[in-house]
Amino acid sequence: MSLKSQILELYNKTEYNETDKKLFLEFRNELKTGEIRAAEKIDGKWNTNDWVKKGILAGFKMGAVVQQGNFMDKDTYPIQDITNRKNVRFVPGGSSIREGAYIGENVIMMPPMYINVGAYVDDGTMIDSHALVGACAQVGKNVHLSAASQLGGVLEPISANPVIIEDNVFIGGNCGIYEGVIVEQNAIIAAGVIITAGTPVFDSINKHFLTKDENGSLHIPQGAVVISGTRKMKNNDDFSIYCPIIIKYRDEKSDRSVTLEDALR
Repeated sequence: MSLKSQILELYNKTEYNETDKKLFLEFRNELKTGEIRAAEKIDGKWNTNDWVKKGILAGFKMGAVVQQGNFMDKDTYPIQDITNRKNVRFVPGGSSIREGAYIGENVIMMPPMYINVGAYVDDGTMIDSHALVGACAQVGKNVHLSAASQLGGVLEPISANPVIIEDNVFIGGNCGIYEGVIVEQNAIIAAGVIITAGTPVFDSINKHFLTKDENGSLHIPQGAVVISGTRKMKNNDDFSIYCPIIIKYRDEKSDRSVTLEDALR
């Protein structure tokens, strides 16, 4: 029986034995090593693996709350120990990574920051201070997640799509990307921008609002530069409401503004 089939059976259980716990640890280790993911790109399209989210939830159901140092949490999700990793920088100062999160090579993590279970952080990415990579968020290569920015977590409802940040994306400080948003490669999200799948985002270059795909995800297009803006409320000219705007698509000037320093790596 495949791991997927076993996990789906485990999810429906209410009582657990040692075999179940062994199965869960195998599942959690494959999340940690990146062999399985909460979402993956197949033939150019992102697909959510609901069974992986069910496996994560099964871990919460079977876990017991125990003391872990100065903290209390489920024994199925201890803090991940990466002290033996020679190819990452985990700077001291109050950060944590939960077991079941994948951390690629040459990732830099500045304090304090948090990476939750099911997250996937690919090679060369920087997670800056006070930043959050939520449960099941998928982060590509050479992404810069600036200080105090958040990538929302998604475990419930099961059908909800995780946040996905593709390669070479720059996310400015105090941003929030939530609820199944897919930021395609090379995009720049300016400081303070908040985007959910239900947020109307206006493409000022192509003169239209972005629409969700067939799976309910909102795509920020490849190379888009997104800033905060406003739009008039329908049927009420007295008020304006928040509206992220694609102000342009990436060019040499925007490339220079987000060039990462090799010396920091």
